[in-house]
Amino acid sequence: MSTVADKLAKKSTRKTGGKQVRLRLVYVDFWSAVKLSFLGAVALAIVTMVSFFLLFMVLQATNVLAQAGEILSTLTDGSVDLESLLGLPQIMAFGAVVSILNLIVFTVMGAVVAGIYNLAVKVTGGLLVGFMSN
Repeated sequence: MSTVADKLAKKSTRKTGGKQVRLRLVYVDFWSAVKLSFLGAVALAIVTMVSFFLLFMVLQATNVLAQAGEILSTLTDGSVDLESLLGLPQIMAFGAVVSILNLIVFTVMGAVVAGIYNLAVKVTGGLLVGFMSN
């Protein structure tokens, strides 16, 4: 069975000093994938919270929220106060909800992808990976 990786390995003109090993990835451990996707989701949650905070601070420093609040109060005859609706606690609470939902979805998707890969390996034979020692 000739693959693109085999053809590229044969076309290599320079000789390497190290030993080259070719392995097939035929199984992804379910719990390892869940743990790794959870850690990635935690990092994404931290980035989300920091970005919500920084975006709020930039909008507040550039006076965009105050101007939007003035426009909204003129449209609604002063019945809606945008600055009380979009304060820092409300923005951070919304960021926390988004982060928790991302954490759950990202972790579940990591498990689903591992399961799909393990099922696809039965059809395709796995992913061919090359390693070389120096």
